[in-house]
Amino acid sequence: MIIEMTDVNKDYIQGKMTVPALKHVNLQVEEGDYLAIMGPSGSGKTTLMNIIGLLDVQTSGTYLLDGNRVDTLNDSALAVLRNRLIGFVFQQFNLLPKLSAQDNVALPLLYANVPKKERRERAAAALEKVGLADRMNFRPNQLSGGQCQRVAIARAMVGGPKLLLADEPTGALDSKSGEQVMELFSQLNAEGTTIVLITHDQKVSTYARVTRHIFDGELR
Repeated sequence: MIIEMTDVNKDYIQGKMTVPALKHVNLQVEEGDYLAIMGPSGSGKTTLMNIIGLLDVQTSGTYLLDGNRVDTLNDSALAVLRNRLIGFVFQQFNLLPKLSAQDNVALPLLYANVPKKERRERAAAALEKVGLADRMNFRPNQLSGGQCQRVAIARAMVGGPKLLLADEPTGALDSKSGEQVMELFSQLNAEGTTIVLITHDQKVSTYARVTRHIFDGELR
């Protein structure tokens, strides 16, 4: 079990009020699973994704990531665990505009203190895998939206994470580019990567093996 949440709650304080964002969430994801989480705006799906990705911490309840109880870890230990286990793909790509595709993909390896020659080799291999071997020296403004998202996927996967988290990965793409990105996710999952994605698109959710719905902070 790579993700195991038991009775997880998340509250935010707004002035004198306590606002619940997640309520008694129970979630189990085995290695190799492909899960879609669907819900309307304000349902809590992004809060849930942030907790899964160790970008936020639950108010109460238990969360084990790959057997590690995350609420017992300090910020430094959380960062190490996050960098080792998780790759992130976001709707807006979050590529650095002044860096080439290859340098954008290599960036997580820089933070992991991987030597420069190895960083560039691994980034090149990751870009080749997503079909962008001929675009390594292009900057984001020289690439289409679909190509930028594939660069972002290569960056997420270059460190060999067990878990890929995708937040509305096709939200900024046209339908054809979106289909290409989802086919790439299917390929990665077939190779063993566990995927959890957030989407409001029913068509996108059909690529996943399991779909869960979240409403008003409750996962159903």
